[in-house]
Amino acid sequence: MAETLVKDNVAAVDQLAQSYKDLKNEIAKVIIGQDDVVKAVILSLFSNGHSLLVGVPGLAKTLLVSTISEVLDLDFKRIQFTPDLMPSDITGSEILDESRQFKFTKGPLFANIVLADEINRTPPKTQAALLEAMQERSVTVSGVRHKLPTPFFVLATQNPIEQEGTYPLPEAQLDRFMFNIKLDYPSYQEEIDVVKATTASKKHDLKHVLTAEDIVGFQQLIRRIPIADNVLEYAVKLATQTRPGTELATDMVDKYISWGAGPRASQYLVIGAKCHAAISGKYSPDIEDVQAIANYVLRHRIVRNYKAEAEGISEEDVIKSLF
Repeated sequence: MAETLVKDNVAAVDQLAQSYKDLKNEIAKVIIGQDDVVKAVILSLFSNGHSLLVGVPGLAKTLLVSTISEVLDLDFKRIQFTPDLMPSDITGSEILDESRQFKFTKGPLFANIVLADEINRTPPKTQAALLEAMQERSVTVSGVRHKLPTPFFVLATQNPIEQEGTYPLPEAQLDRFMFNIKLDYPSYQEEIDVVKATTASKKHDLKHVLTAEDIVGFQQLIRRIPIADNVLEYAVKLATQTRPGTELATDMVDKYISWGAGPRASQYLVIGAKCHAAISGKYSPDIEDVQAIANYVLRHRIVRNYKAEAEGISEEDVIKSLF
């Protein structure tokens, strides 16, 4: 019985690795370049985590999310965050119907993939409406709890906080995002390919690669993937080392970091490493898999001090020093 279960899990991991390749090939019909970004978003979806996409306007963040939802055959809703957006505009509200009974009208949050576009252009009160949804997979309106559909992902885009009209995201909300994914400008050749593709009349027919049930199955599979004690301990140590003033903190962390990552980072490092191993065709993660996703998990959970900013030390520099 145990042997059959192992064989089934091995076959399922092989299927996950193949599905990942199919997904990437289908997305590449529309999204040119940005391979690491596409990989990171798919990793977070299979790991049942939310992602924050950070980059200047015009880097196809919105197009990427809508393309992924189309390829995955999932219900997709887009919320444009603006300074006047209210929490009820996201979660839904109760209205009085013809029979004078209050009826709950679902907001755009009730979808499999929710694109929170320019999330940091709305005040904290509205940003907070997402907190319960992201953590509990439910919303509470007028004291009644409403479950969100499964699977449920928030993929939020954020403009750099130095730009006009942005509100920094609270640390509590940043911590709800499994990954922080940075988008950069395309290379010269990639931009030529983008302009060629987008200024012609050619349309791409995308085919559905996975269903909602497939994704839920893969999420459960990733939890079952075994991990060696030394790899798990490495992941936890990596998160613990980012906390200044603690026993394991390095000199660089004590010098440049105000506060470090919490226990949720350790959990996400382990889940992310399992998923990274699976899409790479491995049946158990190693230390390289933890390091491959460490930047995505840790960069928004550590806060630099003034000394780091003055000396041009980035979060990535600190994380790299821990390897």
